[in-house]
Amino acid sequence: MHTIQLINEMQSHATALRSSGHLIGLVPTMGSLHEGHLSLIDIAKEKTDKVIVSIFVNPTQFGPNEDFDKYPRMLEEDVEKCRERGADIVFNPTIKEMYPNGYSTYVAEEQISSGLCGVSRPHHLRGVTTVCLKLFNITRPDIAVFGQKDAQQCAVIRKMVVDLNISTEIVVGPTQRDDDGMATSSRNVYLSDKQRKEALNISMSLQIAKDMVNSGTKSVDRIVAEVIHHLSLSRRIRVIYVQVVDRNTMEPAREISLGTQRLCVAAWVDQTRLIDNIEL
Repeated sequence: MHTIQLINEMQSHATALRSSGHLIGLVPTMGSLHEGHLSLIDIAKEKTDKVIVSIFVNPTQFGPNEDFDKYPRMLEEDVEKCRERGADIVFNPTIKEMYPNGYSTYVAEEQISSGLCGVSRPHHLRGVTTVCLKLFNITRPDIAVFGQKDAQQCAVIRKMVVDLNISTEIVVGPTQRDDDGMATSSRNVYLSDKQRKEALNISMSLQIAKDMVNSGTKSVDRIVAEVIHHLSLSRRIRVIYVQVVDRNTMEPAREISLGTQRLCVAAWVDQTRLIDNIEL
């Protein structure tokens, strides 16, 4: 397995792979790899010949006073996990390599990104689309694999690919959960045992909503109210949003339509911001 930091070296490798007839899969990550990330590598390996995992904590998707400086970084462990999972290349550029002095070009999707996380983190998704487009241009993947836990991000990237005529296919892998039901996330390491115990109420609230829909509830307002009520019982949780949205456009739903919507939740658990979602 190769580890590459320089953009021109990564581009040369990608060009050589494509010239040799290999299908390239990309798994974009910010490192601190967990089973969710590793499952995406598995998907990429099934669908392509060569898998590139990018590890880059992208500063442009963090806002002021967010956790960029303390975001977990464990490159050696991550590289070893990639090796064990069968990745072919780890692309780990520096910030200066990706955003040299004078950098001033950004890519913004302006519809899907306007709601949900776009309200409280107005520059976050612009940073995501910008870095993903750069990674696509650098690695030239046939397929890029993302995780469903970041539902809005997946929808935004899919829209960007369509709107900008990018040939990369976007594949979305299912949310991976720990044995207790909590969605895997790099930010879970911030949680103490007590905080994690309360954070479990997020995934529990999603299941409550799913059960309500399965029992015939059609009222979006009733489902949202029940989820907010359940979360409000935890003294460490502060709700950022609870919304039922169209799974493609992320527009708020007025009534339940089975198989076309997701219930999305974002909440603070003390000082840790977590997101999760479930298909309804």
